Amino acid sequence: MEILYFVSAFIVSLLLGKPTIKYLNNLKLGQEIREDGPQSHLKKAGTPTMGGLFFIATFLLLSLIYTFTFAQNKGVVFFIASSALLYGITGYMDDMAKIKKKNNLGLTAREKFFMQLLFSILIIFIAHYYLKIDTSIILPITKGELDLKLVYYPIVILMITGTTNGVNLSDGLDGLSAGVSAIILVGLGILSGLFTQTDVRFLSFILSGALLGFLVYNFNPAKVFMGDTGSLFIGGFLAASFMVLRMPFHLIILGLFYVVETLSVIAQVLHYKRTKKRLFLMAPLHHHFEMKGNSEKSIVLASYVISVLIVIVTIALC
Repeated sequence: MEILYFVSAFIVSLLLGKPTIKYLNNLKLGQEIREDGPQSHLKKAGTPTMGGLFFIATFLLLSLIYTFTFAQNKGVVFFIASSALLYGITGYMDDMAKIKKKNNLGLTAREKFFMQLLFSILIIFIAHYYLKIDTSIILPITKGELDLKLVYYPIVILMITGTTNGVNLSDGLDGLSAGVSAIILVGLGILSGLFTQTDVRFLSFILSGALLGFLVYNFNPAKVFMGDTGSLFIGGFLAASFMVLRMPFHLIILGLFYVVETLSVIAQVLHYKRTKKRLFLMAPLHHHFEMKGNSEKSIVLASYVISVLIVIVTIALC
């Protein structure tokens, strides 16, 4: 049955694509491009952004249908969808700030951090008091349980903010974040099935299908970008889903692609502060490979293959 939702989400997202892109073009909601980035990206200036709106709309529509048909726990569906929306709103505000400022900076780092911290605390509060999720987690490989007690809260806050930022950082090449995320979501759906969490499984396949519909328009050369609206929505979805599964450490394994992208940025900043030299030609890591002369398509397709392998290893280990 989840395959039916997956295919339906793909079709709905595909159908919503053209009118949404036309609407975004009419509003002149074009992407601003970093001047210090790869020169090949300058031609992308003006490509409509916030395309995440149509795969978000697809996800919400199919999730609503699922809620009133097959959902085992409507509270879980509400929690995951609302958590993703909170971060999608943050991304929307960031995208609008970029458009108004006519640069690629958007919200300040302090504003983003404050909103992400606030939403993280809110999500944890809802999970604890509404879904009765306690501080125990399931460990990878052993499948044993461990009660983290008070340590749980900073770990989960780090998981939420790290995931949302990781997905956001991976959104730098045409089709990269959408394709990698669609693959990871299929992995999440399979993992959820192994642990009999039906609602997370269905929602994961719905969002994966919606992302594949979006990818038709986002693959190189992209007709639309997902923007922070879309990338932060995906990050919020993943973080909330792994909270429901009680598997924060599994997310590190399944989301290894995001982890590497994030670590490359952190390493770049720390290395530059210490030596005044760059560790990579440009961070995140995908831009380093691009600056070395690799084409966007080759980097993106290689990332898809790596993501599939990560999913296989995760399922095998967990």
